[in-house]
Amino acid sequence: MRSNCALYIDVGYLLASAAVRVTGTSLRAGIQVEFPKLIDDLVRQAEELSGLPVLRVHWYDAAKNAVPDWGQGLIGELPKVKLRLGRIGLDGQQKGVDLRIGLDLVTHARNHVADIFYVVSGDDDLTEAVEEAQVQGVQVVILAVPNASGVPHAVSRHLLRAADQLEVVDETAIDRNVSRKAVTPRPVDKPGPKSAVPSPAEIAARVQQVAPPPTSVLAYSSSTGSKSVPSSAYIEVEGASDQIDAVAKKVADSVRRSATDSDLRDIIAGRPAIPSDVDRALLLDLSDTLEVYDLEDPLRFKLRERFWAYLADG
Repeated sequence: MRSNCALYIDVGYLLASAAVRVTGTSLRAGIQVEFPKLIDDLVRQAEELSGLPVLRVHWYDAAKNAVPDWGQGLIGELPKVKLRLGRIGLDGQQKGVDLRIGLDLVTHARNHVADIFYVVSGDDDLTEAVEEAQVQGVQVVILAVPNASGVPHAVSRHLLRAADQLEVVDETAIDRNVSRKAVTPRPVDKPGPKSAVPSPAEIAARVQQVAPPPTSVLAYSSSTGSKSVPSSAYIEVEGASDQIDAVAKKVADSVRRSATDSDLRDIIAGRPAIPSDVDRALLLDLSDTLEVYDLEDPLRFKLRERFWAYLADG
């Protein structure tokens, strides 16, 4: 039987890490991606590394009710690409994506569908699935996205120890296929009826008093890996003020740059709640900056407060 390799791509990890490289923040909405070309480059790299043809690309993402949106549907129609969708929960978090990746790794290894599995992810939760696939005689290689310095971004130490090898995605594959989203044109205010887009002064008035959201989630979601620093590590807000400001400003700038007028109005109208994707980017970026897995509540509250302040200043 002909030997093959296979690609397993955690889209949440791929795009968040690529966004960090391109924009400095993990906010997916801040980037635009040439998906067919990016997938072709990943396939090409896997074949060059292994010396084997790629049997199939497994593309793991999430969608409302696990129903693909227009863009996901187009990706699923690409040659040799299998679309595998989890759900987006009421809290905006992905559900079932990691489970699908893990089950596929184990099932495909048992059925000997390929000799080498390339996994584009840094997720700690995949460690046991990787080890079980190896028991079945498959080599598992982690293909990590590089940050701006070329260093693998957000790969769990447990996953790294379990895998047979760590490779880094070719930097040119990211740089030529992932770009900062163009600035959204905004209408110039004219005499007459008041513009529907809030001015910086109006935004500042609305965010003057910020109450932190009642929910609390881990700073690092399972789709982005985990840091080696214990979750019990405690960092004072005062000692991290510069890092908090830097993260809040980058995310606020990315939101203002990429959001449509309607999106910006909705974000402001929903204060103090922050959209789940934006809040996730804030937490992930600060967690990455501080190298702490679980951010304490004072850090979270201050981070969200500074985000609103910088959004107003924009």
